[in-house]
Amino acid sequence: MNNLSSSLPDMSRRELRDLVRIQLQMLLEQGDLRGAKAILVPVQPADIAEAIEGLPEAMHALAFRLLSKDEAIAVYEYLDYSIQERLIEELRSQEVRDIVDKMSPDDRARLFDELPAKVVNRLLEQLSPAERTATAQLLGYEAGTSGRIMTPELISLKENFTVYQALERIRRLAKASEIIYYLYVTDTARRLTGIVSLRELVISQPEELIGEIMTRDVVFVHTDTDQEEVARLIQRYDFLAVPVVDREQRLVGIITVDDVIDILQEETTEDIYALGGGVQSGGDNYFQMNLLEVARKRVVWLFVLLITNTVTGTIIKSQEDILTKVVTLTAFIPLLTGTGGNVGAQSSTVVIRGMNTEEIRLLGPLQVIVREAIAGALLGVMLGTIATVWAYFLQGRLEVAIAVGTSLVAISVLASISGSALPFLFRFLRLDPALMSAPFITTAVDVLGVLIYFNLARVILQL
Repeated sequence: MNNLSSSLPDMSRRELRDLVRIQLQMLLEQGDLRGAKAILVPVQPADIAEAIEGLPEAMHALAFRLLSKDEAIAVYEYLDYSIQERLIEELRSQEVRDIVDKMSPDDRARLFDELPAKVVNRLLEQLSPAERTATAQLLGYEAGTSGRIMTPELISLKENFTVYQALERIRRLAKASEIIYYLYVTDTARRLTGIVSLRELVISQPEELIGEIMTRDVVFVHTDTDQEEVARLIQRYDFLAVPVVDREQRLVGIITVDDVIDILQEETTEDIYALGGGVQSGGDNYFQMNLLEVARKRVVWLFVLLITNTVTGTIIKSQEDILTKVVTLTAFIPLLTGTGGNVGAQSSTVVIRGMNTEEIRLLGPLQVIVREAIAGALLGVMLGTIATVWAYFLQGRLEVAIAVGTSLVAISVLASISGSALPFLFRFLRLDPALMSAPFITTAVDVLGVLIYFNLARVILQL
């Protein structure tokens, strides 16, 4: 314990987490529970959670039981959902009740989204009436919306409150609120009318009225606003939180920046997995998923690519007559399809990212596609020139080299158009552009690229 405490100032956070995990596992294996408990005292809840996640599965519950009730509640919210579910199964009913009841409503709702319905119903019955009502309210909203991720724990004020009354109310309710830096002002019907910052309260005179110092132009979202839109809104305005209202403009909750960071991470991870070939994690930690489930999620698009390669092979087989006469054409097929696939992937990546960040919101789909087509043409000319020289150097036939270079230009343009157009098409069809684009771009480039190559070769070689 002393060694750990003395080394804390000189260690990076990652080194600290690794050290805590290693020493915690060693002490648990030795049965030294007192030492294991002591080593966790100076460690932050998030780091404790990561240390527990790195332990063998059989030690998760044992390590978690070392924590005090307050520490357990804080650490539990940072744990991966799969470990949270496992702990619910292994801990005693009273321990589970104490932890789940003290969780913030939005974190509890996200946990319940991951649990089997039977377990959720059992846990709901064990919650206090107030927490059960708050959780049921959040679960009543559609997944992926503001209502589902908000927390109802906030402090509201009235316009006729004085600054002194407002500060007294904050002192009284601060522990029950998610955030106190923003205070929201409502009328008698709970409709949102304004906002005042804690800073503004502190620098104002005690007798001033809230209605005199508050800002009436409030940025807010509705309960059915998509969570990605909420994340973009908070990111755009650099908010710490944004209020959530229902259709009658009544204030029902807030969404804080820490929730937005989680959303952005989840959405970015989902898009990256999808761009990598249709892999879906479903919000789970991909590297903690069952391998059979991993294979099931990845095999679908690999099967699509298998069919694509079969079609490409059929096209190549149909061109036996030209290949018999000019066998060297075969050597450049992988170069052309591989390059086309890479160009298409680049175009789709920048367009999908632009969609997510709204960087292309001022450009129409046609403008984006034309821009990418021109970029593809420029890339094609540069790569085609190099390929022509290289093909001539390898084969010594100028006609074949020209066919390869010309085809590469055409395929690059085709790949750029496909890569930029398909995301717009799939978004129009209400499909996930990131998930759908990769296999279809590969399909289009492989099939059409081979057809372009052989037809240009016939014209140039006069076959």
